Amino acid sequence: MSALDLGPINGHIVGRVMKEAMRRATVAIRSERLVFEAHAKEGYGGSMDDVFTTADRKAQEIYLRTIQECFPQCGVIAEEDALTIAPSAGCDAIFSVDPLDGTKAFVRRQSHGVGTMVALVIGAEVACAYVGDINTEEVYGYRPGSDSVHRITRLDTFERLAYAGGDDLSEAYALLRDPPEIYSALTRRSLSAFRTYESSGGSIGVWAARLWKREVAALMLPPGWETPWDSNPVIGICKKLGYVFLAPDPDSRGDSWREYDPPPVLAQHRREHDTLIIHKSDWPQLTAALAASRT
Repeated sequence: MSALDLGPINGHIVGRVMKEAMRRATVAIRSERLVFEAHAKEGYGGSMDDVFTTADRKAQEIYLRTIQECFPQCGVIAEEDALTIAPSAGCDAIFSVDPLDGTKAFVRRQSHGVGTMVALVIGAEVACAYVGDINTEEVYGYRPGSDSVHRITRLDTFERLAYAGGDDLSEAYALLRDPPEIYSALTRRSLSAFRTYESSGGSIGVWAARLWKREVAALMLPPGWETPWDSNPVIGICKKLGYVFLAPDPDSRGDSWREYDPPPVLAQHRREHDTLIIHKSDWPQLTAALAASRT
């Protein structure tokens, strides 16, 4: 039987396929909650201090099968087994896959901090990204060609996420990935711009979704590893919603922030500076609060 030619693939097709793959992966992960097997694996630092489960493997198989069946020329970079498949036939599109984000939280059977993530990188752009919350069954993301990011519930309610500015940072919360003593002096001083802060771990995608929903007004990350499967969905959705990435400005000897533009991540590497993610409309408030703290 000859291959069907139904016309060019468009962004709507990619978005629908990725959301269906995420739905199937979520079902597979949830079905493993009481029966999974866990195994130690090498962490980013080279020690055997990480973990993967049968849920990770089953979810990755779903994503990989979907991508290879629907987009056979695209490349894949996935977390488990350090899977890397190069694109073919002149294609420059690569999917990054984190089948189970927050595996340790999953093993502890937490009711939060467990996710699944997929992103599509084309050239220098994260063209499509989705983050799924395993516990709430919500999905956050956007398709190729879309200007909007949506929050989708398991009842198929679509909420367009947007923030135009106007929040008073002194009444808002900042969200840290680690306790404040891990961070630079600039980050610790920046906390004074906010009412208070929280610190939590687990899935970095579900963690970042608290910013996209405006439960918090800023994200703060210490130096750490950037990986395709963890970084691309967060980079893509944050940029799409108008958030900026800030690093300590070396010209100010670490006394102020400068904006930087993180490109898509295609290989694991170490980021040696703190990162603050805040909406572009809120950055002037932060700058003013830092200036006041020096006087």
